[in-house]
Amino acid sequence: MDTRAARKYPPLILHLLGWSFLALFLMWQPLSWQIVFPVSFWIKQAVLLALLISAFYLNYYILFPRYLAKNRYFKFIILNIVSVVLLAFVMERVKILIHHGEQMDHAFRMAREANGEKKHQEKLDNFALLTALMIIGLSTSVAAVKNAQQDKHDRQNLEKEKINSELSFLKAQINPHFFFNTLNNIYALTVIDVEASREALHKLSRMMRYVLYETQHGTVLLSQEIAFAQDYIQLMQLRLTDKVTVHLDPPNPLHDVSIAPMLFLPFIENAFKHGVSAVQPSRIDIQIRQESHKIFVEVKNTLFTDKRAVLDESNGIGLANTQRRLDLLYPGKYQLEVTENKEEKEFEVHLELETA
Repeated sequence: MDTRAARKYPPLILHLLGWSFLALFLMWQPLSWQIVFPVSFWIKQAVLLALLISAFYLNYYILFPRYLAKNRYFKFIILNIVSVVLLAFVMERVKILIHHGEQMDHAFRMAREANGEKKHQEKLDNFALLTALMIIGLSTSVAAVKNAQQDKHDRQNLEKEKINSELSFLKAQINPHFFFNTLNNIYALTVIDVEASREALHKLSRMMRYVLYETQHGTVLLSQEIAFAQDYIQLMQLRLTDKVTVHLDPPNPLHDVSIAPMLFLPFIENAFKHGVSAVQPSRIDIQIRQESHKIFVEVKNTLFTDKRAVLDESNGIGLANTQRRLDLLYPGKYQLEVTENKEEKEFEVHLELETA
């Protein structure tokens, strides 16, 4: 049975167990009276069980979803009262049809004579009436729980769709942001060194292939993400002067785990954007470590007062989106710190990410 069918229909085993207990109650409890019941009694009990089951599922599948779940309380109450009274009336008619009263009179004659009781004809079976009310209440409770679970499931699906849409939007923002910057760099490089620009185009093509195809699976291997970062750094170094020092320290040894794609790039890209000067000495240090089920990413770059990078959309689209992606993909499983160390003239990003 598929998931939708399992939600639409109640678990078969639980319902069978429930009706089995009710059948035992109807059939076994009278045996404690130490009376030899006539056949009509057992027929009456079997009919009552069948009618109670019918009343349960009538309320469960029809009355509850059509009326109570839609806040149509009055019709729900009236129709259930009608079904209960009808059940009790039918039971009394069945008892008359099978001569249940006469046969039970014979069984209880001695008790009635001893107590001076006289038989009088009932229009409703009171026991059936009370039991039916109990069944209707149980059916309503079960249906209400089912309805609440369905609402919760629907809300979770809507939230998941919202998150997926938002992630796609955030990812779309990051990728063009990166490629536009890179294309501008290559364009500037063609004027200086044609051979270097060809090499840069080759690296960019390989990186685009990674972004367009590898990242579409939702997760990538840590080794792939580090290789992508290395390509990016090598591409950017083609236009840097000797005043800029860039160092990447990957995990050693590296244990491959699955992570969300394009998580590290905004930190590295931000370091190149805000931590590089053409006239002053500058450096970028990138360290990626692994400990147990955690990944630690540390990106440090020289802090220039005229190139301040903060986590807002006007100054750092990549960083702002990365933090939002972390909130969606790793809620409660990451720590991100962005600090400006003015004494050391250093901008630092520290990311601690749980991968298990």
